[in-house]
Amino acid sequence: MPNPYFHFQQFSIFQERCAMKVGTDGVLLGAWVDTTSTRRILDVGTGTGLLTLMLAQRSPAQIDAIEIDAIAYDQAKENIQRSPWAERIQIHLGAIQDYTSSCLERYDLIVSNPPFFENASKANKHSRTLARHNDFLPPVDLLRTAARLLKEDGRLAIIYPTEAAHSFQAKAEAFNFFCNRKLCVKTTPKSPIKRILFELSQRQSDCREDAIAIEVAKHVYSEEYHALTKDFYLRNSS
Repeated sequence: MPNPYFHFQQFSIFQERCAMKVGTDGVLLGAWVDTTSTRRILDVGTGTGLLTLMLAQRSPAQIDAIEIDAIAYDQAKENIQRSPWAERIQIHLGAIQDYTSSCLERYDLIVSNPPFFENASKANKHSRTLARHNDFLPPVDLLRTAARLLKEDGRLAIIYPTEAAHSFQAKAEAFNFFCNRKLCVKTTPKSPIKRILFELSQRQSDCREDAIAIEVAKHVYSEEYHALTKDFYLRNSS
């Protein structure tokens, strides 16, 4: 049975009621995304609240988090309320499509660790389907949200498996979004690329591309991964 909580250096994530638990994808995105001069952030599909709390730790921004699943919303709300940054975070229950159509805010940064399964068998539990399949959060809707809610110089940060990432980047160009930063993630140095992290904006520039391997051997984490996550994982604390 998965651990009901995950302790980080400055906050804890309780996750027993959430379909998707704390994972490497969310930690990578939360540690990698650029928070420089960021005053307002939107976290789309917050799940446990992990990304929201990582970005609250890394920046002084006001953060809105949205979650469609009521059970995950309740748990994320509790995790946020227990954190040191609760006064800067507002969590919303509902679909991003509805939020986008009524929201008057403009954001410096929109982040998402989105569901990515497509045309695959659905999970037995509705909450797990919401968390894993992109029926309720397709890439095009994320791009519409970004086009509608980002400031002129705002950025969209996202993580996808490699195949889905290439498809997403092609769709992004149709919305006039261009890759400014990219991180290619491998399990080990000799593994194929497993995940791709993007930062996109509507300002075209040369895309800075980096790569990282999570492990150098089984359960032996790389120096690069340690350096990226050093402010979060307890094992990295001094």
